[in-house]
Amino acid sequence: MLLAGLLLFQHILLPDLPSVEENPYTSAADLEQGKKLYRGRCAGCHGPNGDGGKGANLATPALSHAETDLSLYRTIRYGLPETEMPSHNMTQREIWQMAAYVRTLGQSPSDVVHGNSTNGESIVRGKGACLGCHVLDGQGGLTGPALSDIGRRRSPSYLRTKLMDPNKDVAAEFSLVRLTTKDGRKLTGIRMNEDTWSIQIRDNSARLQSFWKQDLAELAVERKTMMPSYSGQLSDQELNDVVAYLGGRR
Repeated sequence: MLLAGLLLFQHILLPDLPSVEENPYTSAADLEQGKKLYRGRCAGCHGPNGDGGKGANLATPALSHAETDLSLYRTIRYGLPETEMPSHNMTQREIWQMAAYVRTLGQSPSDVVHGNSTNGESIVRGKGACLGCHVLDGQGGLTGPALSDIGRRRSPSYLRTKLMDPNKDVAAEFSLVRLTTKDGRKLTGIRMNEDTWSIQIRDNSARLQSFWKQDLAELAVERKTMMPSYSGQLSDQELNDVVAYLGGRR
């Protein structure tokens, strides 16, 4: 009775939500059309093979926001609040076709990682100084993405690329801000929020600061990150170890 009530409530709030729980469009032709829709609308963020980029890693057997067919449909149709995942105004059949193709991405072989996870953890917490910006199991900074479940959200290949070239595919919510106030203060931080009249940033010490734009002499927002490149800072084996550790964080 409770489940029926919840489903009815969902359909009142989301009137075009399908009345079926399982995907009815999974034929070879549907998958091919779903692939075309995915490549046109999703690959720019999630990667051509779904292994992540600005968007989450979809090449995994279990999707955290889409464990069932209907929840995956809902995520594609309505997006996810407070993330860059947008809504998609397509027909029900097109959404189901895209969902069917997304499911196939998790059937692809996972990246093979040749690394020592224990040593990788030591590097993350020590030599790499990752917790200066990233939170891990409740410890660390707040200026970078959380690492506690990063292996579920990003593929090993994406993690390796990010360690080598951190400025590739920087998400909007981690854009670098450089500003100078009219009284001469210079600050660098991560943009947390911005509107026509004000901007809020989190600075290097993780403090949240807000400024009226009329009080600023200079303001630059760049699709860059405060994260350093580890190219030349870590050996190939150390990079493998870090990727093995982070890739296992689920």
